[in-house]
Amino acid sequence: MQKTTLIQIKQVFTDYIRNILKLLYSFEFMKFTNTSASFSKELLFQCCLTGFVFVLYSFGRHDRIITLQELFFFSNHAIGAYFIGYVLLPKFYYTRKYLRFSLYSFLTLTWVVFVEEGIMERIYYPTTRGRNLAAQIYDVLDVLPTLSILLGAKFAWDAIIERKKTEQLELLAKKSELQFLKTQINPHFLFNNLNNLYALSIENSNKTPDFILELSDMLRYMLYDCKAQFVSLDKEIEHLQNFIKLNEMQIEGRGFVNFNLNVAQNNYQIAPLIFMVFIENAFKHSASSQTTNIHIDVNLSLNPDGRLIFTCVNSYLPKSNTQNLAKGIGLKNVKKRLELLYPSNYQLEIAKKTDNYWVNLQIQLAP
Repeated sequence: MQKTTLIQIKQVFTDYIRNILKLLYSFEFMKFTNTSASFSKELLFQCCLTGFVFVLYSFGRHDRIITLQELFFFSNHAIGAYFIGYVLLPKFYYTRKYLRFSLYSFLTLTWVVFVEEGIMERIYYPTTRGRNLAAQIYDVLDVLPTLSILLGAKFAWDAIIERKKTEQLELLAKKSELQFLKTQINPHFLFNNLNNLYALSIENSNKTPDFILELSDMLRYMLYDCKAQFVSLDKEIEHLQNFIKLNEMQIEGRGFVNFNLNVAQNNYQIAPLIFMVFIENAFKHSASSQTTNIHIDVNLSLNPDGRLIFTCVNSYLPKSNTQNLAKGIGLKNVKKRLELLYPSNYQLEIAKKTDNYWVNLQIQLAP
């Protein structure tokens, strides 16, 4: 009679294991991983961790020998942990249904203890365990370490994956914002220079063909070379020289422009079109406030440690129409780009003095 009862209990335990596995599959716990590659990594991690915890579990018990019954006892604990980790965590905890999560977790723990106390121990330890309250309390304490380790590992894995997702989204948002800011520069630049071209054409200036040629080179650089997030410093310097030459045509005979360059051969990269806004503003404010004695100084130097120093000083008349100039997006745009691209590696100072504007920008470059 007792033998028949043991056989029935074993059959119940086998059915229990099979039903739990089906339940895990029915909840489609694989959907809680992003891709097959990430699932494979998680599966490998969980297998290694489960094997390690099983060894500790077995050697921490009676005879420090791994036996088949030890595997059954540990499997009961592990299934409970994975049920909480792969079913209850995503379904209730991550959706902020904390009360349900707590309730179902408690029921899962109760069920694991019941299976061990009411079924498995009666099979393998029918005379020594599973008969009193002290043994039941011991079973609860015996289950908790295994569940805590496996469930904690699952929780930590999910946190790492979620953090990676957040970082990827932040990076994507940053790239999108930078691309948007960069696309704003092109129409802003084109709008200003088309106005200049219109003025030259009204005057029937002989500088118009040269202006169009220089403008064409500038647009080519902005449309094709500036697609990358960073360009070589040498290319950006060449662009600045062309840009200054283009703007010099507007003030010819009204003043002078100095461009002092102290940059040796290098392999540094820089975000494109950073300095253009400051130089454009210098020409715009000087030309709008002065008919003669325009003075613009641009200096660019590179230290041996890769620190690039840019200064731009332009003259202006305080009592002029500069305050009536339309406020464009250029300066706000470049400040935002500097914050995104060089968050702790730049220093920008802008000062309005008695008769000049002064800009100093320092950027720590990387090869």
